[in-house]
Amino acid sequence: MASTRLARRRISAAVGGAAIIAMIGFTAACSSDSDKPEESTTTTTTTESSLTPTEKSINPTGGNVFTPPVTAPQQTVEGPND
Repeated sequence: MASTRLARRRISAAVGGAAIIAMIGFTAACSSDSDKPEESTTTTTTTESSLTPTEKSINPTGGNVFTPPVTAPQQTVEGPND
């Protein structure tokens, strides 16, 4: 009885190991180098132009400052004395 359990465990281990090796083989066989971009040797020239800032001023006197109005939450539940 113990020998049949041991034989089953050995067979299960061998089948599991073979499955892992097969998955590794399929992964290696299905991978390709076509996913990598081709290297090119093109040269580009850039010219610098005057840039203007696009960020708004953080100075409160500078304008364009958004400050939402502050409102306190109103009591909506009436107490036992009301």
